Amino acid sequence: MAGILDVPKTRINCSMLSQNINKPVCFVGRVEKVHPTGKTFTVADGDGQIATVELNEPLDEEMSGVVEVIGMVSNKGVIMASTYSMLREDKGITFDLELYNEALKLIHDFPQHYPFQVAASG
Repeated sequence: MAGILDVPKTRINCSMLSQNINKPVCFVGRVEKVHPTGKTFTVADGDGQIATVELNEPLDEEMSGVVEVIGMVSNKGVIMASTYSMLREDKGITFDLELYNEALKLIHDFPQHYPFQVAASG
């Protein structure tokens, strides 16, 4: 069976969590709070809504700024992360989460123009 990194992932924001339960997703947001155990953290999307991310292993680095999380959405709407990447905001260039959120809405409103999902052949 293919791993989560080998299959197409839907890019989502917080409002799309409930429609993607048990599906692989890609979520981009700004780190808001890291739990003291390092096993969970919260991220805000471009609308300012908050999602919770759970990790298999505690963090071994400081988390801040914008992060891209790849994982599965649990029944409770928590993103169970397989991997994450911090998006560096150096040289004075910041990632515009609000603009990214608008792009997500377009992608989801017009799927015929953005066919990112691959149909399973059988």
